[in-house]
Amino acid sequence: MSQQITENPAQRELPRTYDPASIEDRWAEYWVREHLFDQPTPRNTSDAPAFTVLLPPPNVTGNLHMGHMFEHAETDILIRWRRMCGDRTLWLPGTDHAGIATQLMVERQLATEGKTRQQMGREAFVERVWQWKQHYGGAILSQMKRLGASVDWSREYFTMSDQLSVAVKEVFVRLHEQGLIYRATYIVNWCPRCQTAISDLEVVHEEQQGKLWEIRYPVIPESGDEPVQFLTVATTRPETMLGDTAVAVNPDDERYRHLHGKRLRLPLVGREIPVITDAWVSADFGTGAVKVTPAHDPNDFAIGQRHGLEAIDVMDETAHMNAAAGVYAGLDRYEARKRILEDLEAQGLLGAIKDHTHAVGRCDRCKTVVEPRLSKQWFVKIQPLADKAIAAVEQGYIRFTPEQYAKTYFEWMRNIHDWCISRQLWWGHRIPAWHCGTCGQITVARDTPAQCAHCGSAQIVQETDVLDTWFSSGLLPFTAFGWPEHTRDLDVFYPTQLLVTGFDILFFWVARMIMLGCHFMLDVPMPDGSERTLKDAVPFREVYIHALVRDADRQKMSKTKGNVIDPIEIVQKYGTDAVRFTLASMASPGTDIAFSEARTEGYRAFANKIWNAARFIFMNVEKAREAGIEVEPSALGVMPAAASEAPLEARWIVSALHRVAAEINAALESYRFDEAASYVYQFFWGSFCDWYLEIVKLRLDFSDSADKGAAKEALTTLLRVFESSLRLLSPFMPFLTEELWHALYQDEPPAKSIALSRYPQPQPASIDAEVESGMAALQDLIVSVRAGRKDLGVEEKAQVPVRVRTAASFEALFTANQAIIERMARVSAVEFVAKMPEGSGARTTTHFDVQVIYEKQIDAAAERERLGKDLAKYEKGLASAERQLNNEAFLAKAPAHVVDGLRKQEAETRLLLEKTRRALEELNHTK
Repeated sequence: MSQQITENPAQRELPRTYDPASIEDRWAEYWVREHLFDQPTPRNTSDAPAFTVLLPPPNVTGNLHMGHMFEHAETDILIRWRRMCGDRTLWLPGTDHAGIATQLMVERQLATEGKTRQQMGREAFVERVWQWKQHYGGAILSQMKRLGASVDWSREYFTMSDQLSVAVKEVFVRLHEQGLIYRATYIVNWCPRCQTAISDLEVVHEEQQGKLWEIRYPVIPESGDEPVQFLTVATTRPETMLGDTAVAVNPDDERYRHLHGKRLRLPLVGREIPVITDAWVSADFGTGAVKVTPAHDPNDFAIGQRHGLEAIDVMDETAHMNAAAGVYAGLDRYEARKRILEDLEAQGLLGAIKDHTHAVGRCDRCKTVVEPRLSKQWFVKIQPLADKAIAAVEQGYIRFTPEQYAKTYFEWMRNIHDWCISRQLWWGHRIPAWHCGTCGQITVARDTPAQCAHCGSAQIVQETDVLDTWFSSGLLPFTAFGWPEHTRDLDVFYPTQLLVTGFDILFFWVARMIMLGCHFMLDVPMPDGSERTLKDAVPFREVYIHALVRDADRQKMSKTKGNVIDPIEIVQKYGTDAVRFTLASMASPGTDIAFSEARTEGYRAFANKIWNAARFIFMNVEKAREAGIEVEPSALGVMPAAASEAPLEARWIVSALHRVAAEINAALESYRFDEAASYVYQFFWGSFCDWYLEIVKLRLDFSDSADKGAAKEALTTLLRVFESSLRLLSPFMPFLTEELWHALYQDEPPAKSIALSRYPQPQPASIDAEVESGMAALQDLIVSVRAGRKDLGVEEKAQVPVRVRTAASFEALFTANQAIIERMARVSAVEFVAKMPEGSGARTTTHFDVQVIYEKQIDAAAERERLGKDLAKYEKGLASAERQLNNEAFLAKAPAHVVDGLRKQEAETRLLLEKTRRALEELNHTK
């Protein structure tokens, strides 16, 4: 039964010019308003297979960039395809609260008002952030809606929502109860601007030209008559020397063996520090002696732990020198460096200064140089979480595409360190831990406790730190479906089927989701009550890692280079469909995209081609109606089949449609977006528009004297093929196809959207290789005649006779379809001959020779040059084929089908070579 669409924005009457801006806003708004992509929780899990995809949550601070659009286009193509294939699809949208980035944005806003968060206080500041989120935080989701992302907006989540906050708290408490969360003092990456610890993954390392300073540390003599000695160390950060507690040398370095166990006087400070030996020290770096500052370097911290050294912190949270820095207290770290170097030089303790290139770490958010800092933080003990996550991929429960990312994943997971999950921010999930002012112990609880769990004191205050943003987003595959409750959504939609994401968050997010999902979901029973195994505890079955979008010169986009492409501007210029198709056509797994506006302009022309084809088709539908010929809507919506007595072009286009449907379905199954886009492009533009539409004009004769039955059959096939082609194209160009599909059905579509119709599924019985081969020969003849006409300079509208020499089977084919040849090649008559006469205008192929008969004098020199080029090409090809076929080693190793193909190619090339040679000889004898 037809389902009437409410407020249908499409009409049969199409404007002469295709204007994407005039249709895209309407359909984008319609899809959201009608809740077309909402996926309610089904009662029966056997209704249809679930295909669930979690949108990598963009930051609530964000705006759409080309990377987002690429990722969303790929995912939307897959989701639309799966939905049309009958799967119960759910694309789950949401945003991440983005702790550091959001706090930074609001603090900048406050700064314009002359305020700071410290002045406001924590509670008022957090309330201000919530206000900011409500006002500014939905920009990227609004852009996604405008671009037609087919997500279930009714399920939109936010990582700081009440439901997810409860889940995050539950995870923290459970991990703590299991002994997998602990608090310890360790060196962390500290951002002086954001004033918080950040993970290794949030540090961007840049090669930078710097200096390596050599500083002379006086050796304390053991007796008064001992000569003055110095031990020279090399450092890139002289300001940290104020916190030195030792100098280390390699135990096998003969240069310093005499100093083992000696003590040094720390320059500018006067503190005595020991000379220690440690195998970690490289004798080849600098002077082979390194200063040890346990509070300001992770390697030094490890050395300090091994040797029981004191850790002296000489900087505060803003990277200014603190009271422990003595006379340098209050100075910025770089100003302190300058003063320290001046003072060392004044005391004769500054040695050589060398140029030195080294990697400098910067905060990924604010670009401030990161400072290694000793700090008390909360950590997740990474075992046994990592082992489960490794096993899930090793045992094939999670598959990576491209496959090489599995190797990268294993390398990182097998060398992973405990995860610092605390951040010194005010915006985020506050850690559910309370410090006791009486006994100093910590109480971790799901609900705010009234007293200390250890001593019963009421003098408790909550931890001020919040959790790393990636901690909460790492839980999304199960918390978004209602965990810690065992919900129906968990039974139906978990595990998700696919994650489409970029390499840059493989460790930030993907690995952490795998670890946390495998750990917590093992405790959730299966829908039938049975115990869940690792296979069904994984957060997703497959991970598709997409490439980067670069500029047309393959340079990475950056604001510094000025080569950032705004997707919204490109969409406004060319239309969403053209941009989507450009991205899909270039999306080969593992290969970065060099985004080109020229290609986008080409796909804008592709959309226009389809629009004009629709206008032609609708015009003929109206002509047919005026002649009393109607095609019932019930005849559409299914893949067409062609009767054996149907004209060649009808049988061919139906076979080609089924074949391309098979190719597209297979390409999307393996994430070959580029191949799928190429198949639908070649079919729609080439086979359908350039060939079939032109040929079918012969059949669309609705005059009184015409065969009305044949005309109706031709029109029916045309409409069914066009409707199926729109459905094939729909996942790639959803706006254009929605508009034309509704117009085709004249306000009575079988569904509320083409996205809710069925994706064309091929029927092997409808693929006819013989018919396709015959059509290919006919096309080859037409193309050859067109080329011959061009060589002879035949006027475009002039009709000319041709002579054809070919085998009997092809003669029968060409005779039966002579009307097509005459129309498509502007031929007045076709004469079949046993021998090709001498003269110009001839073309030769492996199946036939054809000559255009035209009296106009040709340019013999130009024709001779053309034939000479063909001759050279065939000679080169024949030599290459013979060289391979005479290579015994090649013949022994090559598959049989490759050798057979090469032999066939060699025979065909030899035939073409002989024909071209004869044609050249005939031309040379023609005066």
